[in-house]
Amino acid sequence: MSNKEPGFREMTAETKKSPNKSPRHRARELAMQGIYQWRITAGDGAQIEKQIQAEKNIGRFDKELFSKLLRGALGRHAEIEALVSPHLDRPLDELSPVEFAVLLLGAFELSQNIEVPYKVVINESVELAKTFGGIDGHKFVNGVLDKLAPQLRAVEFAGHN
Repeated sequence: MSNKEPGFREMTAETKKSPNKSPRHRARELAMQGIYQWRITAGDGAQIEKQIQAEKNIGRFDKELFSKLLRGALGRHAEIEALVSPHLDRPLDELSPVEFAVLLLGAFELSQNIEVPYKVVINESVELAKTFGGIDGHKFVNGVLDKLAPQLRAVEFAGHN
């Protein structure tokens, strides 16, 4: 696959402007970009992962977290899409590729990365939507994940609210 897939270069260039991001946040950005690319191109997830890791000047990132998030979200996309769909105000295929990628990543992390507090997952997802999405995309992402959190993190959610 080429590095010139739709949107990939633009998002990578955008994120280069803030080198002070944490390696974990940067891993989430790159995983979201990989999901975005997969959604646009229907490409092979393993190939997309290799391509992203081969990019020059992508900054410091948590490689283990990046791989876990990208592989996990793509590997479980059907299951995650089924979790997210009831909370949407439109069909899944009508979401922008950025909203789709952020929601798939956030829902995966809510369901599988239970060591990360749900509020952190939601905040990180909202930040990704603010950085890469449309004007109000972050509000949409926040609303969907706020509805999903009690379902996926019932014990933690009850303990914090």
